[in-house]
Amino acid sequence: MRHTAATSVGKMRLIDLLVPRRCGICGRVGASVCESCFPRLVRCGPPWCERCGAPGPWPVARCAECSGRRLAFATARAAVVYESHARSFVGSWKERGRRDLTAVAAGLMVTFLPRPAVDVIAFVPGDRDRELRRGHSPAAALARELSGAWEIPVATLLRRRPGVQRQRDLPRAERRRNAARAFAPCGPAPRRVCLVDDVYTTGSTATACAAALRRAGARRVEVACFARAVR
Repeated sequence: MRHTAATSVGKMRLIDLLVPRRCGICGRVGASVCESCFPRLVRCGPPWCERCGAPGPWPVARCAECSGRRLAFATARAAVVYESHARSFVGSWKERGRRDLTAVAAGLMVTFLPRPAVDVIAFVPGDRDRELRRGHSPAAALARELSGAWEIPVATLLRRRPGVQRQRDLPRAERRRNAARAFAPCGPAPRRVCLVDDVYTTGSTATACAAALRRAGARRVEVACFARAVR
């Protein structure tokens, strides 16, 4: 039988009837994010730090969080603050396999963040075991959504080295050293790259990936994330 758009819509509706879609934040049956929860996602600036994107009362070139650090990326930006509602969203998206939330995350990024002037979109590679357990790679899926919206090609430019400890299991002071040895380039990188990830926490993963991309030939790396932890 010929596959058509109508056939796809019909299948989607049947799935929604059999397994009702729930809000990724509160769990209410209906949309991927319900009308009550959607406005509770807090936009991440501006004003913000011009370098790392930390929101603040006024724009600064380097904030207290990134001042004095050697950051390999040129800029980092996120769509929303990683507070309680965003945490629930990310938990549903990453840990409970809610692939439908990828489009929601990408839509917020396209709405709140400027389109990067880059040659390609790359993404932070996930841990293979966790990807198999979750059934998907959130950062890679997010990069593909943004590629379509921004009309910028996406490419796998980084790989994760095996045997490196999870960032979440480490105290903040250890994360930079751990992340620095976690990533390697897959091959040559274009001059301008947008690196996509789901959550910016300390910036250790972003700067480690950006450093690997620069070793592979990138001259400018801009980081774009769905959510950002704020201190």
